[in-house]
Amino acid sequence: MAQSVKTMVEGGKATTGPPIGPALGPLGLNVAQVVKEINEKTKEFQGMRVPVTITVVDPETKKYEITVGIPPTSALLKKKLGIEKGATKRKEAIAGNATLDQIVEVAKTKMVSMLASDLKAATLEVLGTCVSMGINVDGKDPKEVQRQIKAGEISI
Repeated sequence: MAQSVKTMVEGGKATTGPPIGPALGPLGLNVAQVVKEINEKTKEFQGMRVPVTITVVDPETKKYEITVGIPPTSALLKKKLGIEKGATKRKEAIAGNATLDQIVEVAKTKMVSMLASDLKAATLEVLGTCVSMGINVDGKDPKEVQRQIKAGEISI
């Protein structure tokens, strides 16, 4: 029977300590080797927390698989814009200003883990995250950009 361990790690900086070491130790895996592989697979997401699943496929041979998820949309936006965090009061403060191209890039990255059926829907979803984070798009409120996309004034 396959066993799985799900955790969030900082891209490229997983360690043999908690939460990975104590979870994998009882399964008999070489924790250092697993951590090295996780760091290799997550290095492109440096500075972001990434969901990782380690599945022990065969406990007797110690065969395992590592599945790396995609960071949350908010983390991708913060990295893309170079900001520390979103606005605490979005109506009163602006955390940053993104271009529509940056929003589309985040949507493309995130699309495999979204329920969106196409790039337009994924972009609208990312714009929704911009609303809650206080991020404007091309100097406009993201709700306005969503409206323009839905009306066909902006094509994706």
